[in-house]
Amino acid sequence: MEVLNEVCAGLDVHRSKIAVCAIRTGANGKAAKVRAEFGTTAPELVKLAAWLKKQEVTAVCMESTGVYWMPVFAALENAGGFDLWVVNAQHVKAVPGRKTDVKDAEWLAHLLRHGLLKKSFIPAKPFRELRDLTRYRRVLTQAQASERQRLIRLLELADVKLAGVMSDVFGVSGRAILKAIIEGGHTAFEMAKLARGALRKKRSLLADALSAEMPAHQRQLLGIQLGRVEAAEAEIAALDKETAKRLEPYAKEMALLVTIPGIDWVGAAVIIAEVGTDLSSFPSADRLAAWAGMCPGNNESAGKRKPAASRKGNPHLKTALCNAAIGASRKRGSYFKSKYHKLKSRRGGGRAALAIGHKLLVCAYRILTTGSAYKDLGEDYLDKRNADRTAHSCVRRLRALGFDVTLALAQAVPQAAAA
Repeated sequence: MEVLNEVCAGLDVHRSKIAVCAIRTGANGKAAKVRAEFGTTAPELVKLAAWLKKQEVTAVCMESTGVYWMPVFAALENAGGFDLWVVNAQHVKAVPGRKTDVKDAEWLAHLLRHGLLKKSFIPAKPFRELRDLTRYRRVLTQAQASERQRLIRLLELADVKLAGVMSDVFGVSGRAILKAIIEGGHTAFEMAKLARGALRKKRSLLADALSAEMPAHQRQLLGIQLGRVEAAEAEIAALDKETAKRLEPYAKEMALLVTIPGIDWVGAAVIIAEVGTDLSSFPSADRLAAWAGMCPGNNESAGKRKPAASRKGNPHLKTALCNAAIGASRKRGSYFKSKYHKLKSRRGGGRAALAIGHKLLVCAYRILTTGSAYKDLGEDYLDKRNADRTAHSCVRRLRALGFDVTLALAQAVPQAAAA
């Protein structure tokens, strides 16, 4: 096989050690191997970089196992002078036989030497740091939602039907009432008087909902849960502040992305953090969608197509896009709203959200690559594009209801007459 990398190395990375195998073409034309082993602490990674430079290695390959590869990648990136390859472990399984860490490193080096690997997409360092913030924000948001559900469950357990009267238990009025419950010593009518705005019309209903007396231990639990909700909110706000600071150099891209229906500030931040602003690694929008896992899976055999789950991809970007798709489906006058409901009626809500998320990602790709703003096609685009089909569908439904329908094209009104 043709040799594409004359001097390269494979790294088998673990929690506490790294097995290394460097390969170069010897004087006799055969591959000469040099093996070594290093730790994973910072001083050991410095030694690893120095050893690789001493061996004149230009390309280094490692598997993307857990998070163990990340500090190794960062150390070699800071050292400079290496073409770093991070590959999917499923794509480089060794042939059957004796398996050791050294053999794994040697196999990676062989594959890299002959160009038989596919490099994983790794964004630049500023975007990797931004990823840490947006991904942890998602964790905090999920924890906050779980804690809110537990708090409402505790209220229901104590027969305090606050959620049945208020649409938002955690609004200004709801929090004031929750704090009054935790404090204790207030009558139901006194707590109902804490309602603000339109809720003042429901004070009698609130008084009935708050008439049950909550035991002391449940009030203590309620205080702990509300404190955890507020702590999560404060932490999310701190993360948002730091994220906004790091997004300042990409203000133009952020302003363009939020013009897409369903994509808010948080969604745009996730897109930039996960894929960056330079999408040259993805030759087309389809490649980006496949990498993100926003494409349907394929399961075909003997010419027959069978149901298949969506592709595996970037779960953080995929979740953000599916959430954005639900938001886009509620945007009045948007093309995505009509498309979502057409798909939902035939394929279900989950598949419709995935399909709309795919379209949102394609829009984001074109915006980031061309720098042009989003232009909506309009909610009636699909009806206008297939006017005959839409008309016949409406006629068929009316006839099913017992109406006699005939179609005739409307006469164009002259401009002068219209005036």
